[in-house]
Amino acid sequence: MANPATLPNFMRKQFEFAAHIRNPENPAPADVDERRMAVYRELFYNNIDDQLANAFPVIRSIMNDDEWHAMVRDFYHRHDCHTPLFMEIPQEFISYIELERDNANDYPFLLELAHYEWVELALAVSDEKPDMNTIDLNGDPFTGIPAISPVAWTLGYHYPVHKISKDLLPENPDDQMTHLIVYRDHKDDIHFMDINPVTARLMALIAEDQRKTGEQLLQAIATEMQFPNPPALIEGGKTILQDMKNRGIIIGTLR
Repeated sequence: MANPATLPNFMRKQFEFAAHIRNPENPAPADVDERRMAVYRELFYNNIDDQLANAFPVIRSIMNDDEWHAMVRDFYHRHDCHTPLFMEIPQEFISYIELERDNANDYPFLLELAHYEWVELALAVSDEKPDMNTIDLNGDPFTGIPAISPVAWTLGYHYPVHKISKDLLPENPDDQMTHLIVYRDHKDDIHFMDINPVTARLMALIAEDQRKTGEQLLQAIATEMQFPNPPALIEGGKTILQDMKNRGIIIGTLR
């Protein structure tokens, strides 16, 4: 970035203005009325604050006002956003938490909770659509090759992020991963499905191997896990595949 001191006067004023808006400890342009600067400071900050509070309602609810505003102001001052799109600010906020934020008093689950809350927003605004020329909507995901909806994401977390609230603030990760499917249904409503490790593995294999039927993938999981009763696992998996099709997580089979 160019040195502001070498720029024309009007551009130096822009740098001073932006630096002060991001961090009021930086001096404001000398010839701008303080009352006007106060209006700009409040307007810009409130826009960011409102966007983040709406995108991360659980995080906002478990932090007191001082903690929340200190974090938002640190993000506002420290993070260099790489997008001009307002709707993408929450994703920038996650990058800030992951790569730049350094606060020993933060909840240990802060990053995972932020990601989980962002997923709900990302799926709500996603415009991804499947190629319907390659999908049979009436196909049976057990006997055919399952096709996962592009707005259904399988996620794994060390903390039970879908349960966190003021009344549940875990201090340590769980012994077992929390596996979730977050998805958007045909009415564009967002839901989550709490799944076990077997279902999580099934979803991973469906995404990885688009040559095998649901039955073949379940057989592979039974062998992989050395499951003592493979027919029971396969029959249970058949029911799960149909349930996910009913929910819109699986939208049919590949042709």
